[in-house]
Amino acid sequence: MMMKKHSMLSQLRRLLITGMVALPVALAMSSHVLATPPTDEVNTTGLAVTDDTVNVGILHSLTGTMAISETGSVEAEQLAIEQINAQGGVLGRQIVPIIEDGASDWPTFADRTRKLLTQDNVPAIFGAWTSASRKAMLPVLERENGLLYYPTFYEGLEESPNVIYTGQEATQQILAGINWAWNEQGARTFYLIGSDYIWPRTSMKIARIHIEEVLGGEVLGEDYAPLGHTSFGSNINRIRLRKPDVIFAAVVGGSNVAWFRQLSAAGINADNQTLLTISVTEDEVLGIGGENVEGFYSSMKYFQSLDNENNAAFVEAFKERWGEDSVIGDVSQAAYLGPWLWKAGVEKAGSFDVDAVSAAMADIELTTAPEGYVQVHPNRHLWSKTRIGRWNEDGQATVVWESDLVEPDPFPEGYQ
Repeated sequence: MMMKKHSMLSQLRRLLITGMVALPVALAMSSHVLATPPTDEVNTTGLAVTDDTVNVGILHSLTGTMAISETGSVEAEQLAIEQINAQGGVLGRQIVPIIEDGASDWPTFADRTRKLLTQDNVPAIFGAWTSASRKAMLPVLERENGLLYYPTFYEGLEESPNVIYTGQEATQQILAGINWAWNEQGARTFYLIGSDYIWPRTSMKIARIHIEEVLGGEVLGEDYAPLGHTSFGSNINRIRLRKPDVIFAAVVGGSNVAWFRQLSAAGINADNQTLLTISVTEDEVLGIGGENVEGFYSSMKYFQSLDNENNAAFVEAFKERWGEDSVIGDVSQAAYLGPWLWKAGVEKAGSFDVDAVSAAMADIELTTAPEGYVQVHPNRHLWSKTRIGRWNEDGQATVVWESDLVEPDPFPEGYQ
């Protein structure tokens, strides 16, 4: 027993040194390792929980146009689960992920959600990327009482007891980004372009209200292209004709490869045009090529280049697990937070039951988050900082501006 205790304490010290677990979590973990609560006390609703294991769902696009963006989220969620398991799991149980492919198809996301909740009986799902996929999942989650940890920056205007939103809502990304362009770049005219589905259209509606009605600027044009679109010549011609101070972009997924490469081929680059995107992370730049985005900007809460101890440990662990050439984007980091926040909610509730965990989530904080610090607001979104990153040729970003912690406000007055 003394040897086991010594081994456990050595493991805790190693985890603390590498920044992967905060002291209160480590102490709580040691007590759960020593005393595993009976299954009938922590699972009263027929979930996939045994004395030794708990199944969870991972649901992202592993194929199709969104795979370029979502693969990193799957990797981050798997890494978090492996690290949690190495610490003893959740309430003494090892997490077993069931991975499903949403295939960049919204009905498939709904179908796979139904399967995970009604056949696999998982207590939590980590997944989705686009708002279209989340909206397809939401009725199933609410009808079957599932719990989703959703990692993507999104338009806001939503709050569900069945979703924890670990990415940014509009006030934490769109408004902060436009304010930066207005104040720091002197931008007064904007051209809006995005993919044609709910998130870009709603985001651009919010952006237009902020630019025209709040700041007093001008929107010179607004374009949308189908998801997966690869021919942006006519859009680029209109932009060149209008000459905006800033291109404000929400082109998503694989379309970004064509969009940025065609901008470069048309001679539009950071030397002659300011571009601010809310949909390009390191994951997309890996496919686009750093030379095609060099000098352009992204508004995000996380960049792989963040200089803090939490992030250094996270990047090292991610690359050790997925390869030295792997990269970590904003959504991947937010996806990584999902299993850790769920673990904290389960342990706070002392139960895997969805209603109990959902009720326990408010005010949970992670001091070990790679982005630095997050806390769950009662509205189920996270307090986070906004950062503006300027892309370099090597595919990494230099953070040129950072806000204080921004309180999430998914229903901002005047923008709905």
